[in-house]
Amino acid sequence: METTPKQTGSFESFDGTSIYYEVRGEGEPLILVYGIACLMNHWHHQTETFCKRYKVITFDLRGHQKSNPVVDMNQLSMEALSKDIQALMSHLNIEKAHFAGHSFGVPIILKLYDDRPELFHSMVLINGFAKNPIKGMFGLDVIEPFFYFVKTQYEKQPQVWNTMWKMAVDNPMSIYLAALAGGFNLKVTHIKDIEVYMRGVARLNLEVFLNLFEVLMEYDGENVLEKINVPVLILSGEKDMVTPIRFQYHFKEKIKNSEFVLVPYGSHCTQLDFPDYTNLKMENFFERVRRSDKL
Repeated sequence: METTPKQTGSFESFDGTSIYYEVRGEGEPLILVYGIACLMNHWHHQTETFCKRYKVITFDLRGHQKSNPVVDMNQLSMEALSKDIQALMSHLNIEKAHFAGHSFGVPIILKLYDDRPELFHSMVLINGFAKNPIKGMFGLDVIEPFFYFVKTQYEKQPQVWNTMWKMAVDNPMSIYLAALAGGFNLKVTHIKDIEVYMRGVARLNLEVFLNLFEVLMEYDGENVLEKINVPVLILSGEKDMVTPIRFQYHFKEKIKNSEFVLVPYGSHCTQLDFPDYTNLKMENFFERVRRSDKL
């Protein structure tokens, strides 16, 4: 049962879009960044654990959940997402923080580091990527062409496609399809967490999803990796087929001062599959960062 008091709030970002956030605990700030079409529930195991020693900040990406609506749909970009976090830190009077990102949250963190490296104390990268992860996903080259087909059809009949989107995601079979694609490990992830996730996805505006998914495919943060000079922990789910192990090995190869942890049987949502193990590895990492800072 959650006992730590929660502070909630919102602020206007650079373009007037309202960004919703939650703060728990006291101590060094830890900012958690979820992936595309996700929601803060993806981090609930981490917030419950780390708020005992850290000031844990979660927030909704623009266009997601309570950070809605987006004032200017042209401001769905990596630059805008980076500016939102900068504005969040300014709003909360935070000069420097630890960051943890999952999936699309990882390139968002990379973009932020590229823009403002002085904001970083350390970073944790969970099943992430630095450039387009879609090419060759599941050993096929069909997802990207299918995406552009859907985007073109959506632009012709947005209402029809919004309805189809909600019906497809609300279908109970979507849980099993998501698991089959490596998104979750049904043997260990609580079904309630997956149901909450699916309801959140169904509420997401399809236009927001399509625009950000295109941003995801177009972003290339390879040049950022070798610039990183803060401690980095890389967590990889062994059974993740969305962003496979090779993406995480690539991070380890390119980022100096990085540590790599393979989570056996972990899916794309490692932090939900094995929260105790994930939290232990994160806590040990943060402790090493603290000891290093004191030297």
